[in-house]
Amino acid sequence: MTYSMDAVFAGYEKRQSVLQASTNKFANGIAWIAGEYFPLEEARIPILDQGFLRSDLTYDVPGVWDGRFFRLDEHLDRLEGACEKLRLKIPMPRDKLRSTLIDMVDKSGIRDAYVELIVTRGLKFVREYASYENNLYLMVMPYVWAMPPAVQRTGGSAVVTRTVRRTPPGAMDPTIKNLQWGDFVRGWLEASDRDAVYALLPDGDGNITEGGGYNIFVVRDGVLKTPARGVLLGITRKTVLEIAASKGLEAVVDFVPVEELYHADELFIATTAGGIMPLTTLDGNPVGDGKVGKITREIWEAYWKAHYDPEHSFAIDYK
Repeated sequence: MTYSMDAVFAGYEKRQSVLQASTNKFANGIAWIAGEYFPLEEARIPILDQGFLRSDLTYDVPGVWDGRFFRLDEHLDRLEGACEKLRLKIPMPRDKLRSTLIDMVDKSGIRDAYVELIVTRGLKFVREYASYENNLYLMVMPYVWAMPPAVQRTGGSAVVTRTVRRTPPGAMDPTIKNLQWGDFVRGWLEASDRDAVYALLPDGDGNITEGGGYNIFVVRDGVLKTPARGVLLGITRKTVLEIAASKGLEAVVDFVPVEELYHADELFIATTAGGIMPLTTLDGNPVGDGKVGKITREIWEAYWKAHYDPEHSFAIDYK
């Protein structure tokens, strides 16, 4: 089996055509709220939920690819860790949560899925946090591409933001996935104003951090670098580092000065929603030779291959 861009995207497009022809009421997505399943477009949450009013929540996003859940248990581990840091409790036993997610994907028939779990503080409008009953919301929808396949073939355009920096870790712990995306949204608006799509946020001390939902990787002289501080400990990021180790590529997790991005041979961002996403333009100038680089492409192919590795994924029994 080949894992080139042509082969991976062709398989995806074939599965998409089958999904689009489906008459399943959950084919466009399914939500679980308070023990009930809803077509995603019909799902509603209470207006007094503190997750909505205060973004008092955490969440995680595992993915399903070609009918296989990828690193689901690691996503659940991370969600549990984030809940512990925020003093939230997932209101469902882990084994039940896991089986519910699998059941949702099965019911939807979606073979390439974006899966989201959200745990919120709850419905009270008080500061007595110990008295809250935390809420759980689950969603499954067709796979979301943070960078569309057509763009991945040639690479996306990015900027290092000038008008906004990443919220510092002392104010908001970036290892806890959150939806307080004011800095990310401002970054995207600046990127759009500067004729780019992807925003890479500095930390205010001369180092790069991350973007809205994606980690950043720099390749220079055959060495892979990614920021250590001010970033989410991404599951895709972890996969990239494992791939690098398996291929004998030197990978450094450390502070990455913004200046290094302008001398990079290759640059890419990484997230569950899109995988390995090459950047070939930075601040209007080409990255390296302006093409998707050899190391990026090698990691890209290994990343999608890993989705079929039984150590990291399992097949869903669609009924």
